[in-house]
Amino acid sequence: MDFAIPADLQAYLDELDAFIAAEIKPLEEADDNTRFFDHRREYARTNFEAGGLPREDWEELLREAKARADKAGHYRFSAPKKYGGKDGSNLWMAVIREHFAHQGLGLHNDLQNEHSIVGNFPFVEMFEQWGTEEQKKEFILGGFDGTRRVAFGLTEPDHGSDATHMETRAVREVRDGIDGWLINGEKMWITGMHVATHCAMFARTSGEDGKASGITCFLVPNPTPGLQIEEWMWTFNMPTDHPRLSITDVWVPDSAILGVEGRGLALAQSFVHQNRIRQAASSCGAAMYCIDESVRYARARKPFGEPLSKNQGIQFPLVELATQAEMLRLLIFKTAWEMDNMPHEEIERTISDKVSMCNYWANRLVCEAADRAMQVHGGIGYSRHKPFEHIYRHHRRYRITEGAEEIQMRKVGAYLFGYLGPKRGQFD
Repeated sequence: MDFAIPADLQAYLDELDAFIAAEIKPLEEADDNTRFFDHRREYARTNFEAGGLPREDWEELLREAKARADKAGHYRFSAPKKYGGKDGSNLWMAVIREHFAHQGLGLHNDLQNEHSIVGNFPFVEMFEQWGTEEQKKEFILGGFDGTRRVAFGLTEPDHGSDATHMETRAVREVRDGIDGWLINGEKMWITGMHVATHCAMFARTSGEDGKASGITCFLVPNPTPGLQIEEWMWTFNMPTDHPRLSITDVWVPDSAILGVEGRGLALAQSFVHQNRIRQAASSCGAAMYCIDESVRYARARKPFGEPLSKNQGIQFPLVELATQAEMLRLLIFKTAWEMDNMPHEEIERTISDKVSMCNYWANRLVCEAADRAMQVHGGIGYSRHKPFEHIYRHHRRYRITEGAEEIQMRKVGAYLFGYLGPKRGQFD
């Protein structure tokens, strides 16, 4: 049993760091682009007069960084080789994401926009598993060249985690001799609609409320008649790209169905494990950054003539956080390695609880670490001249999104008590 980072992975981390130093850091520091990362970051990124949307110059900077990373062969690392990627494994992605977040805020990795020079592509996996050959060509390759971007239309104003009770409905309707569907309903928190070319719209097409079957995913063009952005929901961490949508008599042809009619929720679950383990790694790395910065500051700060770090009231909370981060880090890497060593469909049946453990605990830990960093730094820690408030505000969302921590704890409980997973039936 070897817990060391493999030599080839360490060599790739070194290559990425060199690329960041040569290409990304100079871009970050050019033309006052530091305004997007220093104390001005929220104002610089947000067009408050346009509904709180991201400013165009901010998103243009992110596109330039990704273009440079793609040219260097890094951006598509996790994608299949046939799409220009490197078949990057879950373990390597977890290590890379933790490594990046551990370095703090920067253009190399800013997860407020799900941005990184090593991209995460959940839709690639979704289209690869469920799409037709035409859809794969259009949406996977189009996603990389920027001609296609798909938003994820699952959540509704009155239905979040209880997706089986969604009220959006689609009924069959023929138009001009073409078989299709008429969709009506509402959606909420549909990230990225301001730039999306399509929305993967989930609607009930058959069956009863509460049943997992009978929900279908439709690729709805944006814009399209009847699809209306009603408002942009302002959030704890701005800018926002999360709207509330109304869907009124939106018609799409049969060819807009992604996957199998009535099996849309299975499609929605097809990438959740990859997304959660990579996001957990990012939260763990950000927590470690907060801990390290707190230690560094406590050693340098000398109130009353003595280093702040000599006080056990400073030491002990950071000791607990550092201990939890180290244990979490190992569980994340172990779980990612296990994911790489089993068929994709086996993950849900055997180690989905471990993925949930990693995710909910990492998201909670980074919030605690950011809060402690503010306390250790005192007034300057509370200010926007340090990144801790930004880290807290960003990662706090993940205790709700990606599956609320209560939902994920329920998953762990179901595995633990034998209602799901390998222990199922053991206690009957």
